[in-house]
Amino acid sequence: MDIGIASLLAWKGVIVGAWFLAFFLAERLRPAAAPLAQREREPRGGTPRLGRNAGLWLLNTGLSPLLVVPITAWAASQSLDWRPSVWSGWGGLLLDLLLLDLLIYWWHRANHEIAFLWRFHEVHHRDRFLDVTSAVRFHFGEVILSALARGAVIWLLGFPLHSVLVFEAVLLLASIFHHSNLRLPRGLERSLSEVIITPERHWVHHHAIRQDTDSNYGTVFVIWDRLFRSLNPNPRRLDMVIGVEGRGEQTLLALLLQPFRRNSDVNSSDRNRAPGSPADSAH
Repeated sequence: MDIGIASLLAWKGVIVGAWFLAFFLAERLRPAAAPLAQREREPRGGTPRLGRNAGLWLLNTGLSPLLVVPITAWAASQSLDWRPSVWSGWGGLLLDLLLLDLLIYWWHRANHEIAFLWRFHEVHHRDRFLDVTSAVRFHFGEVILSALARGAVIWLLGFPLHSVLVFEAVLLLASIFHHSNLRLPRGLERSLSEVIITPERHWVHHHAIRQDTDSNYGTVFVIWDRLFRSLNPNPRRLDMVIGVEGRGEQTLLALLLQPFRRNSDVNSSDRNRAPGSPADSAH
């Protein structure tokens, strides 16, 4: 591996790890909502919520060097060579970051609107509370599917590997921020929410009501939700029930098996619909 890429990966790990720890501590010192222990009973026989989320994260961390990184690196090395020379340097990097954020918006939206993808993404939404650990709670199947989809886009559009790695770092920082339970000053959150996805906007996305869950798909910038009419104007209420409408939390093993069970189509069989109609009509 090129030493520049290796250094970038190392710095990415350090920065994201420090950011995660800072928000993990800050949200416990200044929480926006009451701790989970006061809001939800754990599923029978299940590990505590943080244990479930940590288990999913550890599994995906193990998959990363085995599948995710090799797929991404191969796609970048074999990508179609069509990008003009002006699409390089700092300007090219900024354009790459903007395009990758647009693409992750549509991938996230597809995970809600296509029943097969929702079977895996639902594991993320089954979390009954939001904090920084929610940002790393994903089913390994979704991680693999996401790596394959991202690899196809990298190969087709010719994104250089360093642009992808920088965006992945930005993506993780943004996800940790907007999943956090940190109470921000009202004025600051209102100002930030005009540009980027904030905890308040993403809290509504995790509301256990379908029309709210199927909105606010943005990850970094809010512009895509505005442009494609998926922005939800409803304000966050701290008494909103977090999770999946009609579905409860599960044990770690049940979460891992959930996408492969026949009954996982319940509440998701109607997700094969064209973007921009039922969910958006409510906003």
